[in-house]
Amino acid sequence: MPNNFLTKEGYKKLQDELDFLRTIKRQEVANRLHEAMEGGELIENAEYEAAKNEQAFVEGRIQELDALLASAKIIEDNGKKKSDGVQLGTKVTIKEGNYDPETFIIVGAAEANPREGKISNESPIGKAILGHKVGETVKVETPGGTYNVKILKIG
Repeated sequence: MPNNFLTKEGYKKLQDELDFLRTIKRQEVANRLHEAMEGGELIENAEYEAAKNEQAFVEGRIQELDALLASAKIIEDNGKKKSDGVQLGTKVTIKEGNYDPETFIIVGAAEANPREGKISNESPIGKAILGHKVGETVKVETPGGTYNVKILKIG
């Protein structure tokens, strides 16, 4: 993952998930497998199959998080000035046409969650506004069409 940017909070959240999966969840799944195997016939045991599937998911997620965290670049908040323009880790307020202003934090793709107000630097809006300053109007190109947003506030 060449551009794997995370905030300190995002890194910690993923590290906590990894710790949970390695310690608690792995043991829970192992206990489920053990209980299902005690039931006798494994060929037609739905609980055993479900536990094996969950085990595969947990192990896959552990591998994914290991790789993600190993290659992560932490976004530093260096007290960025408004004159620096929009950067990874900055909070930005934008307005599109007559719609209400929206405020986002620009983060890496692994941490993006629009419902939490975190948009990816690789998303159409994130890509478009990076490097731009307060007062600038920026063209955002999306698969659904092109529109303009005005940067109202940074920070």
